[in-house]
Amino acid sequence: MWVCSLRVPKGWERNGSIPRRQMKMKAILYGGKRYIYGFLLAPLLLLCGTSMLTGCDSDADYLSNMNAEALSFSCDTIAFDTVFTSLATTTRHIKVYNRNSDAVMINTVTLQGGRSSCIRLNVDGDTSFVARNVRVEAHDSIFIFLQATIDPNSASSPFLVEDAILFDVKDCPSQRLPVTAWGRNAVYHVPTDTLHDELGRPALDRYGNPYAYSVIDCDNWDHALPHVVVGYAVVDSGCLLSLVAGDELYFANDAVLWIYNGGSLSVAGSEEQPVLFTSLRHDGWYDDLPGQWGHIWLGGISGGSSKACSIDYAKIENAYYGIIADSNDYGLPTLAVSNTEIGHMKVAAIQADDAWIVANRLLLFDCGGATFYAPFGGRYSFRNVTSANFWKLERRETPSLILANWYESRQGIVLRDLNEATFSDCIFYGNHSEGEVLLDAKEGAAFSYAFEHCLVKGGAWDEDPLFVNPDEHDYHLKPSSPASGIGYYPVPVSPEDE
Repeated sequence: MWVCSLRVPKGWERNGSIPRRQMKMKAILYGGKRYIYGFLLAPLLLLCGTSMLTGCDSDADYLSNMNAEALSFSCDTIAFDTVFTSLATTTRHIKVYNRNSDAVMINTVTLQGGRSSCIRLNVDGDTSFVARNVRVEAHDSIFIFLQATIDPNSASSPFLVEDAILFDVKDCPSQRLPVTAWGRNAVYHVPTDTLHDELGRPALDRYGNPYAYSVIDCDNWDHALPHVVVGYAVVDSGCLLSLVAGDELYFANDAVLWIYNGGSLSVAGSEEQPVLFTSLRHDGWYDDLPGQWGHIWLGGISGGSSKACSIDYAKIENAYYGIIADSNDYGLPTLAVSNTEIGHMKVAAIQADDAWIVANRLLLFDCGGATFYAPFGGRYSFRNVTSANFWKLERRETPSLILANWYESRQGIVLRDLNEATFSDCIFYGNHSEGEVLLDAKEGAAFSYAFEHCLVKGGAWDEDPLFVNPDEHDYHLKPSSPASGIGYYPVPVSPEDE
C-alpha cells in the first residue's frame, strides 16, 4: 500500500481555505510538523507512484513477449511404472514452477492424446479435461496430479504408452511435458460370490473383510500373462494349481491365494525365474512396503488342510503373512518349501497351525512379528534356513522364531503336540534385543525340538553373522563370518569384507 505525505501550505488552515470534503484528511501533528496522510486521488498519484491503480488481473502483471520458456518442472518426464490394463495406477504428482518476477498466465493445460488419452489430470484442483486460465504467481508453483488407466490389447509382453501434458502460456512459447507408462495385460481373478454363515450373514476374515471369492480354473491357467488377484482366488478341493518358472501373481489389498481343504499347489520356479507373489503397487517406496496384500493360505475356515503342497524357487513379498499352513490331514507334509525368499511381511513369513512343514534353503527376512511362527503344535524340519529380521518400521515386540504346544480358545487352554521341530545349519539373527527364539511349552502335550549347528541370537551360539548390509537387505555373508557355510543366501558369499 502506497502512503504519501504533503505539507500543508502556510495559511490554509488559518484562513479556512481547505474544502469541506477534504477535511477528512485533516493535518496530523507529527514531530512538530503538519502532514496529511491518506490515499490521495488521481492528481497526487504521480507523486506517489503510478502502480497503485494497476489492477491484479491487468496485462501489466504478466510475463510477456518472452522467447524463453516461462515454466519449469520438478521432472523432465513423468514415468509410471508397469501399469496393469484396466486398473488405475497410484497417483503421481509434479510441481510446475514460475521462477520469474512476474506472474504467468497459462491459457490451457491439456493432454496431447486428447480425450482418448489413458491419463487423467488434476491441475491445482481443476479436474476438467482442459484446465483454463491457470495463474501462477511470481516465484510460486502449482501441483498437477496424474493417474493412468490403460486399455487392454492383445500384447503378451509389456508395451509402451506415451503422451504429454501441453501448456499454452500467454504471450510465451507453449511447453510440453512427456508422460510414459509401460502397460501389461493380465488375467484377473475377481470375486463372483461371497461366503455366508448359517444365518445368511457374510463371514468375515482376519482382516475384517467378507470372504469374497472366485474359483481358479486350474486346468486352463494362462502362463503367458501375469495374474491379478482381488479378494480370494480359490484352488478348490481336489484341484491342483501348477505354477512354473516365470509365472507372476500380483495381489490387491488384503487379497489371498486360498488352497482350499483338499486342494494342492505346486510351484516349480527356477533360480533365474522364481515364481513371484507380490503386491500390485511397485513404484518408489511401495517396493519394500509390507502389508499390501493378505497371504497364501493352505487350509480351510474350520480346520482341514490343503494336500501335499510344494514350493520350489519362489519369491513372496509385501504381504501380511507369506504363508499360513493349517493342519495336516493326509499323512504327507502340508508344505515342502525350498529355495525361496519370503520377506517384507507385516506379521510373519510363515505361520504354521498344527501343520507339517519340510523346509530347505530359505531366506526369511524383514517381518514385523516372527519369521516362523508355530503357535500350537505340529511337525517341522528346517535345514539351511537364514532368518534375518532387522525390522525398522516400528518396535518389534516378538522374536523371530516362536514355538508353542498350546493355544487359548473361548473354552480355555487347548494343547497340541509339537512332535518335531528340528533346525539344522540355520541362522536366526536380528534386532530383537531379548533374543530371536521363544520356546513356549505347557505340560500335558509333547514339546520336542532341536537346534543342530545353528547360530541363534540369544542361544548357545550367539555371534554376529556379519551380513554384508542388512539395512539394504543384503544378506551375503562376509568371508570372515563365523556362520560361513551354514544357512541360505540367495547369491554367493560376498568376495570381500565391507
